[in-house]
Amino acid sequence: MLRHLRVVPHLVGIHVRTYMEYRGALFISWIAQAIGYAGVYASIALVLARFENLGGWSWPQMALLLAFHLLAYALGASLSFVQFRDMEEKVRLGTFDAILVKPIGTWTYLAFSGLNIEYGGHIVLAIGLMAWALASLPLDWSAPLALYFLAAIISAAMLTAALMTIIGATALIWVRSRHLFSIYFGFWELARYPLNIFPLPLQIMMITFAPLGFLAFIPTAVVLDKPVPILGDLAGPASLAIGPVFVLIAMLHWRYCLRNYQGAGG
Repeated sequence: MLRHLRVVPHLVGIHVRTYMEYRGALFISWIAQAIGYAGVYASIALVLARFENLGGWSWPQMALLLAFHLLAYALGASLSFVQFRDMEEKVRLGTFDAILVKPIGTWTYLAFSGLNIEYGGHIVLAIGLMAWALASLPLDWSAPLALYFLAAIISAAMLTAALMTIIGATALIWVRSRHLFSIYFGFWELARYPLNIFPLPLQIMMITFAPLGFLAFIPTAVVLDKPVPILGDLAGPASLAIGPVFVLIAMLHWRYCLRNYQGAGG
């Protein structure tokens, strides 16, 4: 295990150096991604400027929700999205078999050899927007609240990486799994809005079957001391537990799929 961990910095370093061979393209990608998300957020800000709030959330509160949503996603997806989105191609073309014989854990190799630093634009925009939102909100910070906030970001990032691992691993059995990412991102789009604006069945789904309500709304509502539908006082502990729980589920699913992998030919 420790031997594998010592290899990780080398895998990351090789991948980063490859990206840095084309610095101009990388920086343009960061800027383009940031502008794209900033445009979406600007449209939400305009709606709130007209109607003052969305489900009881003011613009600074929504800005914190959006920043949390983007940061947690970027941190988790940098280790999982591109890597596992392409799993069906690796399976279909047979290139996944070559990864299986490498002297390192398969998930570790996939995640870190393909670390996506193109999410740098997401992270910079999210941190900037979060800093502005936190400065604009009258929050009564304390050490426990600050620790909760940081832990909730980590938990949400773990949830993102776990869900994408689960989706990607499914290709080892089904061969096709990319369509599941479309379903994921459908719920992901909804997760950038307050959960209380949706009908009850969708709220339940966003907390259970597609738990992307934990990606931003629930931890942000806890920090802002807003009521959380269905969970109530359990929202805080649940938002911290959701990441580790889904990482465990993803590990079990990944191992199950590896055991039952037979190649694209079945």
